[in-house]
Amino acid sequence: MNKNAKIYIAGHNGMVGSAILRRLKAAGFENFVLRSSRELDLRNQAEVHDFFHREKPDYVFLAAAKVGGIVANNTYRAEFLYDNLMIESNVIHSAWQHSVEKLLFLGSSCIYPKLAPQPLKEEYLLTGLLEPTNEPYAIAKIAGIKLCDAYRAQYGCNFISVMPTNLYGPNDNYHPENSHVLPALIRKFHEAKRDGAPFVTLWGTGAPLREFLHVDDLADACFFLMQHYDEPGFVNIGIGEDLPILELARLVQRIVGYTGEIRHDLSKPDGTPRKLMDVSKLTGLGWKAKIGLEEGVKGVYEAYILNRI
Repeated sequence: MNKNAKIYIAGHNGMVGSAILRRLKAAGFENFVLRSSRELDLRNQAEVHDFFHREKPDYVFLAAAKVGGIVANNTYRAEFLYDNLMIESNVIHSAWQHSVEKLLFLGSSCIYPKLAPQPLKEEYLLTGLLEPTNEPYAIAKIAGIKLCDAYRAQYGCNFISVMPTNLYGPNDNYHPENSHVLPALIRKFHEAKRDGAPFVTLWGTGAPLREFLHVDDLADACFFLMQHYDEPGFVNIGIGEDLPILELARLVQRIVGYTGEIRHDLSKPDGTPRKLMDVSKLTGLGWKAKIGLEEGVKGVYEAYILNRI
């Protein structure tokens, strides 16, 4: 990537997009074209076409998406499918039309079958049924991968896809209903400690195993792959280690300093039993994550406290 190249980060205000922006700025890149969702509706084909025609970016990081946790995914099924299909279709198509040099599409580990063998290898895609609670989002992300591969096959586009595991970090969503598990736990334990609550409720059994990657590590991996990867298919991005949700909850509890009880709400779904990424393809290319989970959660919680003072 030339330091003078024009770079468009779709979704630069989100957790992933903002981390990519920070990483590129740290590497000396300065020529960015950025638009908020209020300035550019990526679901609108005409708006996206006009934007690419006017700005002509050289590189595109497609991090924009409608995202949420289990409840949001299961409640707003039509929105998660429609919005994400339109965003990725419009951006990828316009990137081809306007001769973008390279595009990186960000997916999600929920693309894998619910009961796929562990750890999850890239070749397990489309080998079984998806987890029903987030199937619309997963289908949209699978379509994005296939779009990148199809434009590569038919038009020779240098479009690549990456599949990050569960993410956390700066600019995360702490909404009580629409957040993912780690920020939800941070908020729950913090508020329980603040209010002197005798217990914190954990959704489900706490048995599902999950892997967590700091978003700054993801951004570093994306920057690395944008420079060193040019193949069809996609690349898993993760750390290759997981832990039970209950153990995660206890880690957050310890970091927050909450001394009450953890109780389980068994009326809430567990979701997929396990989602551990096989990262051998990525490590074989020469990249490994650097931020440990405890270190990362401590940093996130410190920032969470500062933002609420």
